[in-house]
Amino acid sequence: MPTTPYAAIDLGASSGRVMTAHVTPDTLTLAEAHRFPNTPVRTPDGLHWDILGLYAGILEGLRKAGPVRSIGIDSWAVDYGLLDADNNLLGNPYHYRDTRTDHTAEKLWATIPPQELYAATGLQYVPFNTIYQLTAARDTAQLNAAQRLLLIPDLLTYWLTGQQGAELTNASTTQLIDPRTGDWAHDIATRAGIDVNLFAPIRRPGDPAGELLPHVLEETGLTGPVPVTTVASHDTASAVAAVPATEENFAYICTGTWSLAGLELDAPVLTEESRAANFTNELGIDGTVRYLRNIMGLWLLQECQRSWNQPDLTVLLDEAAKATPLRSVVDAGDPTFLPPGGMPDRIAAACRATGQPEPRTRAEITRCILDSLALAHRRAIEDAARLADRPVDVVHIVGGGARGALLCQLTADACGLPVVAGPAEGAALGNVLVQARADGVVGDRAAMRRLVADTQPLARYEPSGGDRGAWDAAAARVRTP
Repeated sequence: MPTTPYAAIDLGASSGRVMTAHVTPDTLTLAEAHRFPNTPVRTPDGLHWDILGLYAGILEGLRKAGPVRSIGIDSWAVDYGLLDADNNLLGNPYHYRDTRTDHTAEKLWATIPPQELYAATGLQYVPFNTIYQLTAARDTAQLNAAQRLLLIPDLLTYWLTGQQGAELTNASTTQLIDPRTGDWAHDIATRAGIDVNLFAPIRRPGDPAGELLPHVLEETGLTGPVPVTTVASHDTASAVAAVPATEENFAYICTGTWSLAGLELDAPVLTEESRAANFTNELGIDGTVRYLRNIMGLWLLQECQRSWNQPDLTVLLDEAAKATPLRSVVDAGDPTFLPPGGMPDRIAAACRATGQPEPRTRAEITRCILDSLALAHRRAIEDAARLADRPVDVVHIVGGGARGALLCQLTADACGLPVVAGPAEGAALGNVLVQARADGVVGDRAAMRRLVADTQPLARYEPSGGDRGAWDAAAARVRTP
C-alpha cells in the first residue's frame, strides 16, 4: 500500500486549501497542508477571480505538502479562463456573481426556448451558467481572440502540467453537455453561436491529466515525476462521491456557500415538470447523474456576518437556537439574495413582502435563515423524490454545513427523516478517493463510500417528533416560483 499521501487541491468560493490524505483499503486520514484566501477583485469591467493569487496559493500548498503520490484539483463550477493562440490567459476570469449576465437569458431564449434548452442539456436555470456567460461575452474582443476555454480546475491543471482537457462533471455545468451521452450538445452550441472547438477534449474522473512540469517541480521542491489525476473537478461532484451512504434510497445535501440538495440517479430526468421545478441534471462519477436543486445556502448567513462585522458564529448560532422557531421564513432559492451586500435588509424586506414579522435582531435573522434553509432542503428532497419516482429513507449532509448541529436538526425535523451529517471535508475526500481508485488502492463507488462511513466522524439526527403542521404552515408562507 502507498505510504506517500495523495494531495487534493480544493478551491471554494471564499478559500482554497491543499489537503493531503493517506489512503488504504481500510484507512483514510486527511490533513490540511495549507489554506489561503480566495478574495474576488472588482475592476472597472466587473467582478473577477484572482486566479494568479489562487495559483500562487496552490504552489505554496504543494511546497508545504511535501512528497505526494499524485494530485487532483476540484473547484466551483461554471467559471472559466480564455486562452489566446499562444495559450496565454486573456484576462482574469469573471466571477459568477458578476452582473454581466443580468437579463442575458432572454437573449438566448429568443433563439433557443428554455423548454428546448432543458430537454437537450437538463440544467436548471441559473443566470450564471457558462452558456449565459458566453452569451453575455459575445462579440467582445476577448472572446473573439480566444482559441481555448478552460474551466477553473482545467486551467490550473494546464498551468501545472501543460496538458489541456475538459473534465466531464464540471463541463456538465456549462449547459453545453448532453447528460444522456456525456458529450457536447453540438446543436445547442451552434444555435447559441458558441464554437465547441473552444473546449478541450473531454476527460473523465480517474483519467491521467499529465505530470508536473519541470518549473513547477522546482517551484514546489517536489521530485518528479508527480502525476496529476483527473478527479470529479466540480467540488459538488467530489463531495457526492464521498457521501457515506450504505443504503440505496438516500438523498444528499452538499452544504457550504451553496446548498445542493437532491439524488444520485442512473439517468437524467428531462421532463417539462422537472424543468418547471428548476432541477438540474449534472454528471457525477461513473456515469451517474446529480439530480439536484441549487439553493442559496450559507451564503445568506455569511453575508449577514459580513454586514455585522463578523461576529462570532458560535454565539450567533447559540442565540438563534433560543429564538422563536419558524417566526419568519424566506425562499432560500430566491435570486434576490444572489448579489453581495445588504443581506439583513433584503431578508427583512422579503419577510415584509409576504406579510410576516420582520426579523430585526441578529438572533432572529440567523434563525430565519436556518429555518428557511431547512424548508428549502425539505422542498428540494420531496420534489426530487417525486419527479424521479424514488423513495428517500435518509438524508446525508456533507460539507461545511455538516458541522452545524442546529441546521442538521432543523433539516431532520423539516424533512421528517433521519439526517447523517458528515464528512465536513466531503469535496477533498472525494478528490483523493478518485485518485486512490485510479491508483488501484480502493475499489468501486460503494467501496469508496463504505471507507468514508467506516473512518470519518459522522453524527446522526433523528426528527424530533414535533408538530409537522408548523413546518407545513411555514412552507405555505414562503413565496416560491
